[in-house]
Amino acid sequence: MIKVAPSILSANFVDLKPDIELAQKGGADFLHIDVMDGQFVPNLSFGPGMVEAIRPITSMPLDCHLMIENPERFVTQFCQAGADIVGVHVESTPHIYRALEMIKQHSVKAEVVLNPGTPISLVEDVLPIVDQVLIMTVNPGFGGQKFISQMIPKIQRLNQLRQTGENNFAIEVDGGINDNNVASVYKAGADIAVAGSYVFNSDDPIAQIKKLKTRTSD
Repeated sequence: MIKVAPSILSANFVDLKPDIELAQKGGADFLHIDVMDGQFVPNLSFGPGMVEAIRPITSMPLDCHLMIENPERFVTQFCQAGADIVGVHVESTPHIYRALEMIKQHSVKAEVVLNPGTPISLVEDVLPIVDQVLIMTVNPGFGGQKFISQMIPKIQRLNQLRQTGENNFAIEVDGGINDNNVASVYKAGADIAVAGSYVFNSDDPIAQIKKLKTRTSD
């Protein structure tokens, strides 16, 4: 069964707490927090202060996805704010190894993230030190986008690397995930599915989370 990480990018910004409580009640495994700086991606969202505010109101692990230029400038702040996982894009810094090591120095799980057009070969050298790899299945920056089906073979290749090597990392997918494609990414090797608009733009977020899990329960 796949693990589900609802993204609060699609939740009610005016009052996040009820949506977060619904996600937890629905059996969500993580809470996904998309951090955007308006430079690496054409959108702005949350900072460390939001993570700090959310931390006391949920027991779900906070999965912070940093879509920002030179993330090593802010890694410490997000770790100290209460993040359990911090993801950094390989495209966002010339010092990806340093950024990942900084995360791990805070006893926080380190995740490397790849955009749809980025080959897995660019992260092979850091796989031994990461806890997770996030494959973007849309172009990052906005919620509600259509799933890029060409990412399925990419997930499969990453899973093959995990099975044949000595690396032990989880595979997360993010973008356009719904009940029509979640079984495909799970079968390809994904362990965690981020779902934003599919969960929070529905009338019943709890049912949507359960539906994603049910589709991968066989």
